[in-house]
Amino acid sequence: MSAPQTVDRVLLVAAVVLILVAGALLLARIWRGPSMLDRAIALDVCAALIIAGLGAKSAFARDPFYFPIMLVLAFLGFTGSVGIARFIAVRDRPPGHPDHPGGRRNGGGTS
Repeated sequence: MSAPQTVDRVLLVAAVVLILVAGALLLARIWRGPSMLDRAIALDVCAALIIAGLGAKSAFARDPFYFPIMLVLAFLGFTGSVGIARFIAVRDRPPGHPDHPGGRRNGGGTS
């Protein structure tokens, strides 16, 4: 085994170890919370870690098979994050805000 192949293998193993450590810390964040937004962000990071793991596997095997899968996962992670952010943003508005669920609409006050 030549020196560049050894360096590549060491860097890939280090990347996989870091991804596994990040995954363990991520599971702790999902478990402990404390808020739903923290858990939602942790699930978004989980998608990023899965993409990173697939990238490391592709680099290790020198096979581009997983690239389209990584692209689809990135798109799903992005759209899921935007959807969760919009839901939480509407839910956490103050009660007098026009966009609050159950609040006044169109700035309507009492007549």
